[in-house]
Amino acid sequence: MKFSTSKNELQNTLQKLSKATPSRSTLPILNSVLINVSEEETTIKSTDLEITVIVKLAASIESVGSVAAPLQMLSNITNELPDEMRVEFNVDDENKISISTEYGNYDIVGKPAEEFPNTPTLETENTIEIEAGVLKDIINKTVFAVSRDDLKPALTGVLFKFVNDTITAVATDGHRLVKYEKNNEKMGDFGDIIVPKKFLNLMAGGLNSGSIKLSVGETHLTTTIGGDQYFTRIIDENFPDFDGVIPKDNDKNLVVDKKALLSAVKRVSIFSNKSTHQIALNLNGENVLVSTEDPEQSTKAKENIVGDYSGEDVVVGYNATYLKDVLSHVDDEQVVVQLKSPISAALFLPNKQKDNTNLTMLLMPIRLND
Repeated sequence: MKFSTSKNELQNTLQKLSKATPSRSTLPILNSVLINVSEEETTIKSTDLEITVIVKLAASIESVGSVAAPLQMLSNITNELPDEMRVEFNVDDENKISISTEYGNYDIVGKPAEEFPNTPTLETENTIEIEAGVLKDIINKTVFAVSRDDLKPALTGVLFKFVNDTITAVATDGHRLVKYEKNNEKMGDFGDIIVPKKFLNLMAGGLNSGSIKLSVGETHLTTTIGGDQYFTRIIDENFPDFDGVIPKDNDKNLVVDKKALLSAVKRVSIFSNKSTHQIALNLNGENVLVSTEDPEQSTKAKENIVGDYSGEDVVVGYNATYLKDVLSHVDDEQVVVQLKSPISAALFLPNKQKDNTNLTMLLMPIRLND
């Protein structure tokens, strides 16, 4: 096998593939990428067995073949080469890889292509077409609330529901919940799938304009973005009843400038306890008092901002990290906070929803220290 390419092309390709390579694995072959050269094209593939990425590499082909090459070593030497330098690969029958440049020659040992995991196949599939901008907005609004708890696999992805030409995307980690609805999307009734967070983050970087086709099989989902193919295993679990936990009777209402509240929370939280990140919101008429106190470090902080609050006075505690995340994802100048009591879930909404869009975020409070 013999081909050549530019340093920049190779570097960009390896950077994409590194995102689907596991940081730790009991299978050494997963630390490699599969280079496949046919008469028509050169592709490089990486996988962590859950997600697979196949990227086309612009290359001049002299002879065909395939080999599994160590990703980290390829990345290290490529990063040290000057921009636009040509890089030539020559692989013999023993999977010895010789890399030649103007500077010199570098030899590494590859592995047989047969040892690399196969690309997932979709036995039966349905195709969903969605605008790239819509999908990117959904990803940006939901993935921050996905759980990291592997013991609750259903919560480690985003639920997508396609019903009555409406896309509903939901993510939760038990402390926060995001529900994003987009209407008037002509795709019909498809059903539910739970898509892993890692796959969504991989896709998001390439979503710019046009439409994206998602092909969904019984166990896997795949899509092509800009010539790059992405495969993921669908999370085969039952997502919890999210509508049942979204309160319908929160009767206290706060409308406040999002930037002012977010900035105050960021500053005040610096002085909060490093374990609990606890801060308090004291809502009283037109004032919102943001405060914290950490007896262990003898630190405290408070700020007053203006807000329009209707309801009985209330003091409610939040994890500042979670509160900052929620506020950061409200895409409006003003945020509406709907509450019931200091121990019940609050809703965070944009004061003005975008066209055909409904964004609802839920945040659980924490008990304040007496």
